[in-house]
Amino acid sequence: MTHTLSVRPFDRSDVPEVLALMRGLAVFEGYIDAFAVTEQDLIDHGLGDAPRFGVLAAEVDGRVVGIAVHYVIPWTYDLKPTLVLKELFVEEGARSSGAGAALIAALKRHAASIGAPRINWTVLAGNEPAKRFYRRHGGVADEVWQPWTMAVPQGGEG
Repeated sequence: MTHTLSVRPFDRSDVPEVLALMRGLAVFEGYIDAFAVTEQDLIDHGLGDAPRFGVLAAEVDGRVVGIAVHYVIPWTYDLKPTLVLKELFVEEGARSSGAGAALIAALKRHAASIGAPRINWTVLAGNEPAKRFYRRHGGVADEVWQPWTMAVPQGGEG
């Protein structure tokens, strides 16, 4: 059986499916209890005249089965933008469909179209299948930089 696979920027009609995939990633990565994104958040911040992020949607036979959430750092040390892949997720039943590879290819095309010479992302430390996937598509672990994080007190504290 032949399946039709395509990747495109998400639109308003995709919001419920995109949110469901984001929630699926939150379950997989273990932060579903803190997950707060709503459909309205996706509309307000991802669509419109000045979106704060983009989402590439992978469709198999007209159904969204994967997403690549991304944003741009306008320039860094070389005065060129960096495309940041925030989330890549393909639902379990579609992981052998080519959707992930198609999302990576679309991200590369998008990066080239905006003059970004690199795509940066993080991988959950124990997610060996993801690491293998990214290596197959040209990704390498950064041997120089380590990801760090810092909690910021809310409500005027600190």
